[in-house]
Amino acid sequence: MTFLNAIYYLDLLGTVVFAITGLLAASRKQLDLFGAIVLAMVTAVGGGTLRDLILDVPVFWTQQTIYIYMIVTSAVFMFIYARYYDVPVRLILILDALGLAVFTVIGAQKAFELGFSDPIVIMTGVMTGVVGGVIRDVLAGEVPLIFRKEIYATASFLGASVLVLGFHYLPSRELASILAIVLVFGLRVLAIQKNYSLPVFAPSNRSENRSE
Repeated sequence: MTFLNAIYYLDLLGTVVFAITGLLAASRKQLDLFGAIVLAMVTAVGGGTLRDLILDVPVFWTQQTIYIYMIVTSAVFMFIYARYYDVPVRLILILDALGLAVFTVIGAQKAFELGFSDPIVIMTGVMTGVVGGVIRDVLAGEVPLIFRKEIYATASFLGASVLVLGFHYLPSRELASILAIVLVFGLRVLAIQKNYSLPVFAPSNRSENRSE
């Protein structure tokens, strides 16, 4: 299997996992099957859709409908499965970390190949990785994951940054992509396993104390 084929299959896996996270959010809000599929859909393809619209290229799932079929199939299967069995949430989180890593790399690669500057490449990678989750959380009435203290968007940003540096200084893009995927995946899994998080913005009460 070539590197590009591996990335493609990991992309499909990430799409399925992101769809499942959307479905889990739908189950918490007790949505019906149609609502669950909609939430799964926007979670799985939201980031890539916005990326392609901004880059002014055809939206990827309009050119490869396999993404739509896989999302709908996964959503229906998990909708039924979750009614009778416990969903392995820990496994879903680990696979979600892999999806985040792959989506970040794919999004950054696309912008780089189109000749955009390094900051845009990094932003595009992060966008591809996290925007679907933002849309999911907004529609589900929750604070988006990237605005909480969990290490999520930070891992994507660091991975996209390493990818850009690798494109410039490493001997091959494949090596740069592998390093970026490992970094994002590793940081996210470490944060899950060790419960690491970023500092929370909490203004001190000194000004209030002085005003009393």
